[in-house]
Amino acid sequence: MKILGISGSPRRPEVSGVYRLVKIVLEATGQDYELVSLRGKTIGGCIACLGCVKDNVCKVKDDMADLRDKIVEADAYVIGAPNYYMGINALTSAFLERLYQFRHQTGNTLWGRLAVAVGVGGASGQICCDGIERFMDYRFIETVAKVSGQGAASCYSCGYGESCKVGVPVMLHGEGVKITQDMIPDINKQPELIAAAERAGELLGQRLSNDYDRSKVTEKMQKIMMEKFKSST
Repeated sequence: MKILGISGSPRRPEVSGVYRLVKIVLEATGQDYELVSLRGKTIGGCIACLGCVKDNVCKVKDDMADLRDKIVEADAYVIGAPNYYMGINALTSAFLERLYQFRHQTGNTLWGRLAVAVGVGGASGQICCDGIERFMDYRFIETVAKVSGQGAASCYSCGYGESCKVGVPVMLHGEGVKITQDMIPDINKQPELIAAAERAGELLGQRLSNDYDRSKVTEKMQKIMMEKFKSST
C-alpha cells in the first residue's frame, strides 16, 4: 500500500506545524509513503474550463500536472492545511479543487480511497480538517481520522505581536503581553497532539492492512453523500 502525504503549508518544512503533523501521521501508518510539500509550487484553482471532461485530465499547465500520477497511484492520502481566516489556505484549496478533473463520466479513479485530514491554526485547525473531509466526501473517499492542532500564528514573529491590538498574542494573552519562546505554540510541545496524530496514522495503516476493499468504501461513501443531498433539498 502507498500513501500520499500533502502538506499545503507555504512555510518551510522545518518550521511548519502542518508538515510535521502530516509526517507524524504518515510514519505511524507502517506503510510506504511519499510526502509532498506544496510550498513553492504553482497550483491555481479550477477555472471551470471543462477541458478535463473527455479524459479526466486537467488541461491547466502548472505544477498540479506533476502530482497527478502520484494522486492516482496512492491508496490513501494524508492532507494537511493551515487555517487562514477560518478556512483552508488558498494553496491547499486550489489543490483540492483541481481534483475535479477525476469526476467526469462516472470517473471512479479516486473512489474508495482512505484519508486523514490534518489542520493547524493559531487557535485551532478543526475548520481545515472539516473542509478537507468535505472535499474527500465528494470524491467518495473516506476520511478515517482528523487531526487538529494549534500552531504558531505569524503574529508571534511579525515584529508587532506585542503591540497589535488584533494580533493573536494579544487576543490569547491580553494587552501588555511580552512574547516569550515558551508561549509560542509548537507542535513538538503538545504530546497529546502528537499522540492523536500517531493514533490517526495507526488507524489508517490498520484499515489499509485489514482486508481493505475499495468497492465497500465506495458504496459506504456514496450512501452517505446521497443522504446529505436528500437532506439538503
